[in-house]
Amino acid sequence: MAETVMPAGEDPATPELDILARRVKRFRQARRLSLRQLGELSGTTASFLSQLERGATGATTSTLMRIANALDISIADLFDDRPRSTHRVLRKAERPSWPEAAGYRKMLLSQRPIQDFEVFVGEFDVGGSTGPEQYTHGDSHEMMLVIAGEVELHLAEEIHRLSEGDCIEYASSTPHRTVNCGTRIATVQWIISPPSGYGAKTA
Repeated sequence: MAETVMPAGEDPATPELDILARRVKRFRQARRLSLRQLGELSGTTASFLSQLERGATGATTSTLMRIANALDISIADLFDDRPRSTHRVLRKAERPSWPEAAGYRKMLLSQRPIQDFEVFVGEFDVGGSTGPEQYTHGDSHEMMLVIAGEVELHLAEEIHRLSEGDCIEYASSTPHRTVNCGTRIATVQWIISPPSGYGAKTA
């Protein structure tokens, strides 16, 4: 393992190591990972990570890359200790979005380091849909809320017609498809827990 222990006689209590220690611990706790779990994900050990979080040791670049990848962040995030408000605003124009397809636009609302759930919003033109076929993603608990308009949710052999304010829950492992069956743009929101990790697939 490419772990690094500070050489004898070298003072590990530097500002950079203090920042690194705080950031690793903060991101690990935000993701609800134990030291052992993060060690397994990053190819290190709980003992090494404990020293790192206390500022008692440094780490090589390759080790930091593995830790950052395990935490789903960049190495820069580990050294950026600027104060941030926990009340983060995501402007509509700044929403991460997927390429429009079939009269359908999907945008991500939830932000790092949230990992317990994902929230997406989808906009459907009249007749727009998530695609011609039903699909699945993971085995998570999913809720769809209709914010505006009318949609049909095809769940395996079932078809549910939903209007503004209606919501429905289902397993993301159930084949499903959403289509705008109304006469105006429809907007829906999906809440998925835990995240199913389906990335650029449609919601």
